Amino acid sequence: MSDFLLPDLGEGLTEATIIAWHVKVGDEVTRNQALAEVETAKALVELPSPRAGRITALHAEEGQTLDVGSPLVGFAEVGAAPEPGTGGNAADGSVADEPAGGSAADGSADGPAVDEAVTSGSVAEEPAAVPVGVGASVDGSYEATASAEPAARPQRQQVLVGYGPVLPGTGRPRRRPRAFATTPYERPSRQAGEGPTPRAMPPVRRRARDLGVDLRSVHGSGPGGRILRADVEARAQGLPGSATRAPGSHTIPVTGLRKQTAQAMSASAFTAPHASVHVTIDVTDTLELLGRGTREGGRTSFLASVCRAILPAAARTPAANARYDAEAGEIEMFDQVRLGIAVATDRGLLVATLPEIDADGHQDPSGPALTAAIAETAQKARDGALTPGEVTGSTLTVTNVGVFGVDGGTPILNPGQSTILAIGALRRQPWEHRGEIALRTVVTLTLSFDHRVLDGAEASAFLTDIAETLADPATLLVR
Repeated sequence: MSDFLLPDLGEGLTEATIIAWHVKVGDEVTRNQALAEVETAKALVELPSPRAGRITALHAEEGQTLDVGSPLVGFAEVGAAPEPGTGGNAADGSVADEPAGGSAADGSADGPAVDEAVTSGSVAEEPAAVPVGVGASVDGSYEATASAEPAARPQRQQVLVGYGPVLPGTGRPRRRPRAFATTPYERPSRQAGEGPTPRAMPPVRRRARDLGVDLRSVHGSGPGGRILRADVEARAQGLPGSATRAPGSHTIPVTGLRKQTAQAMSASAFTAPHASVHVTIDVTDTLELLGRGTREGGRTSFLASVCRAILPAAARTPAANARYDAEAGEIEMFDQVRLGIAVATDRGLLVATLPEIDADGHQDPSGPALTAAIAETAQKARDGALTPGEVTGSTLTVTNVGVFGVDGGTPILNPGQSTILAIGALRRQPWEHRGEIALRTVVTLTLSFDHRVLDGAEASAFLTDIAETLADPATLLVR
């Protein structure tokens, strides 16, 4: 039997959350058959089987987060008999949480003979694997343990609980020496009020040890009250646990995209000195022009018009399309504007990078082409179908908070960028127009910027440049 490890899903991703299993223990699968659906910080992904075989173990539950390289499923060749002690399924709780301390039944050093069958008892997890035919001594060194006695009769390859395999040319396999002293181990008595042993997988226990978190103080949010990694990390940050939770409240594990967003926003908010500038403009003429184009069969959205206005404005204010490199003490200026669009999804907020619109690389896409690209990219983001390349590489972000009915906001910068533009709701209201008060459509634009890269004058120039284009679309023809 062998394990399939959670693969590296690219773009620096270090973990993934199991959303749904498509197989169960005992199923026979073919190569490339979907094993599970997992959520990374970037997208939902189906993991295909690397080979044909029979599933002998599922090493994680739905909702559990695994690090890259962690065992995901156990495989055996089709038709192979299950090995004693295998076939455990994390989903049904049959995998023991504590390290082995002897035999499955009573912890004694004497195991069954080669010809005896192991018929009962659960198998606890072993701390480390030892090479076949090699045992661990008390001081951690290794010594050969295979018997030199000739085989009395041919033996088939066997692996028994607590034994090494029977090798050709050897006799009965000898039990490998214990890696600890022979003094009998006495389990410490549980103090009054400690409660039952918390349910948690070994990686979660390891994470708790690293963070100094007592698992008995953590409220498990997983199936059956199992403690998840997110529960441990929340407890380590001083968030409410089982002992301090308010009556009637509940917790939500922060995983996948929401976890990535939380980390990115925290890093940005407490690293880059944010500042914001605002402007409210009359966009009635622009909307009338867009309506005319729609009637002629070439629909351009207002969001696409804002994006088109950004491109020449960024060329005139290069610092708006840059990033601050703290380690090098430099400002990196990007040669091209790669627009990112903030998209709200059921899994959380993400910034999707718009594709190159024109094949020749020109940075002046048509309104209808840009409108179609925005709509397609946003839908892929909501469906969880974006590739890693479509959620990275943007140099400037646009967020349309107006679709939620608000007039504006002060957005947090996407890490690695110096500006983010928020578009408020389009409002019909009295406005001065050609010396008179008229009912006009206005919108508020808010620019948040990294004050290490831009000063107030540069940020204001960039924002007013965009605003003037949207207030008078004819400026695109003369600039």
